[in-house]
Amino acid sequence: MITVVFGGTGFLGRRLVRVLAAEGASVRVAARHPPQEEIILAAAAHDRVTFVRADVGDQASVAAAVAGADAVVNAVSLYLERGGVTFAAVHEQGAETVARASVAAGVARVVLVSGIGADPASPYPYIRARGRGERAVQVAFPGVTIVRPSAMFGPGDALFAGLSDIARLAPALPLIGGGRTRLQPVYVEDVAAAIARLLADPGTAGRTYELGGPAVYSLRAPTEMTLRFSARRRPLVPMPFAVAAILARLLELLPSPPLTRGQVDILRADNIAGDALRGFAALGIQPRAVETVVPTYVGRSRPR
Repeated sequence: MITVVFGGTGFLGRRLVRVLAAEGASVRVAARHPPQEEIILAAAAHDRVTFVRADVGDQASVAAAVAGADAVVNAVSLYLERGGVTFAAVHEQGAETVARASVAAGVARVVLVSGIGADPASPYPYIRARGRGERAVQVAFPGVTIVRPSAMFGPGDALFAGLSDIARLAPALPLIGGGRTRLQPVYVEDVAAAIARLLADPGTAGRTYELGGPAVYSLRAPTEMTLRFSARRRPLVPMPFAVAAILARLLELLPSPPLTRGQVDILRADNIAGDALRGFAALGIQPRAVETVVPTYVGRSRPR
């Protein structure tokens, strides 16, 4: 089985590539700029992994990437509009381009990674583009399987590791929206395992899955846990969404901003899996808890 993973060098994508290769699939990683070091590491670890240059905004490169494939996973994610690359271009038009190319190539399965709360009518650009992207892909490829994870955690994440980085540098930590937004953090490795099972089961085609971890927290709780796991003390300062959006706009001027307006917008509504859609239980997966994973990478080596 040949599976193409768009965004296969990203936070979720690279984990999914490893899972699929370990299970015997031939994986073609489609990325705009495949890092040379990752190519070398992947080639050393799995002879089933190959890399191709492809941009979801370029139809010709997408068509070449999916040629001869059995399955396609679109795990491309963009949280920051920069250099003319917009949320709509990536999550809406780009997602549709991948879906249409998959139809033309005779691909049997397509999985689109979206997010909980995706809404085509949202006033916020990131959330609106996600929702419209889902709708466009469902029209272009009716058998698409949509995966909506909650906030994902794991080494290098934007949640716990990101908060830890801020705590290391800043005298206080902001509680965006007062820290009242509810989250259901999900381990990125569990999401990767779920997508692999979806691809292995033809009966999941045309369905939508929302993937959340085993517990629901207010935003304040992960912030407090990060401080506890890293043995740091920082005051928590409530920050209205309007102020957080202004701060994010300024931080977006940095090469690697710790906070973006897209991330702020996600926090404006609860980010938890709904009861009406299938989740981990339908796939026979028990998601792992924050408390068992996060202390392994948010350590106590530099207490302050």
